[in-house]
Amino acid sequence: METFCESCRRHLKNLVELIQNASENLLQKIKDLFESIQCCSCLKWSKPAPHRLYKPVLRQHEKAAAQEILQHIEEASEGKVIDTECLEALQTLAASENPSLQQSAALYYLHISEQLKNELPEEYLEPYYALLQSNDLEVQRKASLSLVNLLVEGNVNKERVVQIGLLEPILELLGSGDATVQCNSCACVAILATSVLNREAIAAEGGIKTLLGLAKSYDPRVQQNAVGAILNLTRSEKTQLLLCKEGALPVLILQLQSPDSEVQFYSCSALTNIASNPRHHPNMLQIGDGILLKMLLSLMSSSVVKVCCQACHCLRNLSRNEDTQADIVAMNFLPQLHELLKFSSKSVNEAALSVLSMLSENHSNTDVIVSENILKSLGKLLLTHKMSPGINNYVATIIQKLATSKTQQAIIDSQCVVVLLQALSRLGVHDESLLYVTLCIAELTKYETIRTQVIQGSDVDIAAHLLMLSSQSENIDLSFQAACIISQLGLDEMFSMLLRPHAREIVGYVLRFLKHQEIRFQHLGLLTIRNLGKDSHFAAVFSERQLTLQLNRVCQQTAETQELLQAVLFHKEGDQKQDD
Repeated sequence: METFCESCRRHLKNLVELIQNASENLLQKIKDLFESIQCCSCLKWSKPAPHRLYKPVLRQHEKAAAQEILQHIEEASEGKVIDTECLEALQTLAASENPSLQQSAALYYLHISEQLKNELPEEYLEPYYALLQSNDLEVQRKASLSLVNLLVEGNVNKERVVQIGLLEPILELLGSGDATVQCNSCACVAILATSVLNREAIAAEGGIKTLLGLAKSYDPRVQQNAVGAILNLTRSEKTQLLLCKEGALPVLILQLQSPDSEVQFYSCSALTNIASNPRHHPNMLQIGDGILLKMLLSLMSSSVVKVCCQACHCLRNLSRNEDTQADIVAMNFLPQLHELLKFSSKSVNEAALSVLSMLSENHSNTDVIVSENILKSLGKLLLTHKMSPGINNYVATIIQKLATSKTQQAIIDSQCVVVLLQALSRLGVHDESLLYVTLCIAELTKYETIRTQVIQGSDVDIAAHLLMLSSQSENIDLSFQAACIISQLGLDEMFSMLLRPHAREIVGYVLRFLKHQEIRFQHLGLLTIRNLGKDSHFAAVFSERQLTLQLNRVCQQTAETQELLQAVLFHKEGDQKQDD
């Protein structure tokens, strides 16, 4: 009879205590306990070691193979650990019934995995099938460890390992009663699962259920590798569905409470991947009466940076739903997010900003975000991380989304406008963040109070920089947003005077806009003429022949378009009358 492990003894002890206490839901708890015991690795079927009435005789070809391996170990240089004779010897030793000879083969594979610098020829993988299925525990340990090493170093092709049939014995080793073998086989599965094709194969072979069981292992090494394997399986939508069907969500959420930060990180990363698909959100948030959000809030306070960041990323994916956003705000996530903005870690700042960016998309959250005094911290981040595209992009986007007629004064008080103008002057044309900053300023200048502060903070250099950006024909979006700012600020006489020396440049980009096929460019060109034309200097410049001719063409195109539109509408009305 099999010997029960410590885990199963604990379950049986709990069973006795339940019977003695005679609780109301006794039958269900008994069922749950037996299911836990049944899933435990100590009761997994394993091939019994064959009962021998004789000591295996060392055959001549096995003796020669062993001598060949010994000689190879003595003579092999670092650059030559494999050759044809070595392969034949390994094949012989791996297929032997003698455990000592199999151990020799497994040991040499371990030597290969530590010394090999290039890819292992595929034929060297074939002996692994016999070694991984060996009845000898030491053979299993060494063979599985060497395979892990080869996979980690990229010495073997992950897809080929599965294609030649090694996945089956690897998955069988997950059910071993030995923690080292479980640890190694979990590591193999974790690496194999980085391949899309292998993920489906692992799921098809029934690997998911076993991994979920091992994710609750009392051995930290086994638990870590099992959860790591589950994480890699969540990288495909199809295996996400299969994981959820097999009950992965409660297991992963439970592991967020693990004392091991690696397990926390892997579990949270897996949940982040699953949360990228909104269809899973209801199930994720219903477990344990919404315990997931509470756990994420707790992990956001973690001293381990990557755990803290991953909790934010998971929250960001979950906050795509407006109802979830309401729960996030109600559970006081905002103060914690605000604290993360003050951290010295750039990755923590960026992770918190990703959540705030999602929350700020919903205008019903605007007032509560602004009241948390987050705007001041956003301005400080722009100053602190001047050359960080990720932070600059998020900050500019959030400020833009928070801009309303009611929040104008708060934006001004936070000094965000001043910092944005500094960023506008500092960033180069090829900086990714420049478009986000320009777009934000263009949005802010729609509000009169903010526009006044922008004008007060502008000088000749700002005006010249905006004109340079407006002339960027290669980056049409950047050109458009810069021109929007000029058009808005041109309503002010003081700024209009700053633009006068550049009148010819303005005519140049306005003319280009009027010729553009997109209506938004034509509209902006006309708006710029109207706003700046209030200045007598620009009124005279805009009356030049070339610009006048192009305006007439636009007018003619507009008239033709309007005539065609009326004809189409008239035709539709006629068809409707006939139908009636």
